[in-house]
Amino acid sequence: MRTLLNRLGNQLLPFSMALTIAFMANGVTASPEVPSENKNKEDIVQVQMETSKGNIVLQLDEKRAPVTVKNFLRYVDEGFYDNLIFHRVINGFMIQGGGMDKNMTQKPTKAPIYNESSNGLANRRGTIAMARTSAPHSATSQFFINLEDNNSLNYRTGQPGYAVFGHVVKGMDVVDAIAKVRTGRKAGHSDVPVEPVFIIKADRVQAADKNEPPVK
Repeated sequence: MRTLLNRLGNQLLPFSMALTIAFMANGVTASPEVPSENKNKEDIVQVQMETSKGNIVLQLDEKRAPVTVKNFLRYVDEGFYDNLIFHRVINGFMIQGGGMDKNMTQKPTKAPIYNESSNGLANRRGTIAMARTSAPHSATSQFFINLEDNNSLNYRTGQPGYAVFGHVVKGMDVVDAIAKVRTGRKAGHSDVPVEPVFIIKADRVQAADKNEPPVK
């Protein structure tokens, strides 16, 4: 039986070549962009993803993942995610999106960012983390939502992990519904939903007055 780490190697990393080509084609260097950080940030930031299966509300952790949250919000505020799809779905593991359109064409991105996987946030069920290639600091726009506690994706000393930067506070039933769609191969990629699952729109929403815990 494949371990989750092996599944990660097979499922989250095949885009390494495609991403490298995309960076070269767009004149983007491999050096990660590190936006300015504000570690004293206390505001509660939430983003709603309206999908073709229902709405998902994410609460982002600006204090522990300032670089990643700033990067994600730049894409949200510019409408980058609108009309993209969840292009990789593995039930019992994760759902991944934020980079491909319905034809499995990758959308050009901004520069890669610094990997904040050592921030103490774990890849637990309902958390959102950045997808990347085998290069630690290669994350750009793509993200995934964990369907289980995927401990093999966490940071370990000397071993970069996958940076968690928030969690689902509403709509985990929608995440689970996406996880159960039928998948196949398309444009050379596996685990692609046969019927596209769209991110219709991603936008900031008014957050509650207090931090909301992850939904189960």
